[in-house]
Parts: sequence; structure tokens; C-alpha cells
Amino acid sequence: MSKTGSDLFLDLQDYSITKEKFSIILDSDFHVYKTVPTPKADELGRYYQSEKYISHSDQRKSFFQKIYQRAKKNAIIRKLNFIDTLRPDGKSILDIGCGTGEFLLHAKNKGWQTYGFEPSAQARGLAQNKGIHLVLDTKDIKSASLDVITMWHVLEHVSDLDKQIKELRRLLKPDGVLLVAVPNYESYDAKYYGKFWAAYDVPRHLWHFSRSSIVQLFAKYNFSIQGLYPLVFDSFYVSLLSEEYKTGKKNWLKAFWIGLKSNVRAKSNLNYSSITYIFEKD
Repeated sequence: MSKTGSDLFLDLQDYSITKEKFSIILDSDFHVYKTVPTPKADELGRYYQSEKYISHSDQRKSFFQKIYQRAKKNAIIRKLNFIDTLRPDGKSILDIGCGTGEFLLHAKNKGWQTYGFEPSAQARGLAQNKGIHLVLDTKDIKSASLDVITMWHVLEHVSDLDKQIKELRRLLKPDGVLLVAVPNYESYDAKYYGKFWAAYDVPRHLWHFSRSSIVQLFAKYNFSIQGLYPLVFDSFYVSLLSEEYKTGKKNWLKAFWIGLKSNVRAKSNLNYSSITYIFEKD
């Protein structure tokens, strides 16, 4: 896809690992923003090969890692409690991009029949050590067999949106629920940090969504939006990384203030830093 003045959204770089330069442009097929140049499938792995990419790690060595893992544990409890309110009689749950498996482990301990899919070999090994049932390909799961499917910050990493959303529709029961969590570039912290906003995370994030664009995207595949669930911790975490990208320092107090300000503003306009969208099949 060519980059023109009309479809260019932002020029930025991979501040986290490689320092390579990328752009975010409008994709005319899906009407969402896309990272270009898009790394080829066999090139993507090197953009994840860093200790900084802590979502594929269970490490708790540094103070930052300890804070992250503690916050993640609390978020997992809240997420499953919320799912229980949506489907109190639900039995089966698939987590696509299950990472190191903590969410599914908690769900399993609460009586759910759990399935996980994770492309990262490192994260997959940690999940398997926890006793998580993983599938190598979701095509091995029966059609219309799942009560709940979750994608916690995964859709933005998916190379083929059309194939992925069609597969979600195939797997979900007629009365099932799909939860998709992605960053929101219309949040206050995104606008404040601009090209330094850590949730752009190019090129690992191939796609970038607003509230309206993701709802319109899923509507094309006959999914209807049922509600929103904000991930309020994300604004603090993303602001902390963004401060480091922008200034070279963590600036904990400044990051906390921007994250708090973002959440407060979102109470009125719903533009949280990250949002979980609850979909059902039409």
C-alpha cells in the first residue's frame, strides 16, 4: 500500500527494541490504521526478542516487573469476574494469544474448561508448565463449541484480520460472547504522547483501532457490540513506557498523573487507553 498525504496518520519508530522507522496509514479495505512497512511473517519474531517484552515472561526481578506482574494478577481476577457476570452458566473458554497462561490458569481453577492458543514458543512453554491445554491451531476446535472467546491485546498483532474474525465467528456458539481488548488511539494519553505513545508499539502492533472503527470492522462480519469494559491500569502502564520513550526516563509521577488524567477524562467520553469490546453474533 502506498503512503500518501491523505492516508498517512503518523510517522514514528520502534522505540522499544530496534529503533527502526515505520508509518501508520489508513487501510482502505478495513478502514482502520495499519503499520507500514508491514514485517513479513518470518521477520516478526525478531521484534519480540527482548527482555523488554514482558508479556511473554513471568520474571519478577526488577521493581517494574514486580509491579507489572502484580497488576496483571489483579486484572486477571477482575476480567474473569466480569466474564462470569456475562455468562454465569458458561463452561468453555478459549484465550487466543494466551501468553504465559495466567488468565487460563485462573479460569481453570474456577471450573472453566479452558483452551489456549499462543504462537510464541517461549510463552507457550511457560503456559504448558502451568498445565494449560494448548492447541497448535484453532481449526482443531469444533465449530460453534465455545461459550467465551477472549483476545487480550492480541487482535492488533494479527496479520490477517479477515481470516481471524471469520475464525472467531466459526468457533463461537450462537449465544456465545467474544471479548476483544485493544488500545484506543483516541484516548487522552495517546493524544498527549503522540508518536511516543507506547501502545502504538510498531511493528508488533500491525493494526490501530478507535472505538468506532473496531465496532464497524466487526459489524462487517455480523458481530454486534454489547458493551465496553475499560482496562484502567493500562493508561498508567502505557504512560510509564511513553515517558521513557519520550524523555529517556521513567518519570513515575508524571506517568501516573497522565494515566490518571486519561482515566478521569474517559469517564465522560469512554475513550479509555485500552478497551475490551464485548461482541455477540447477530
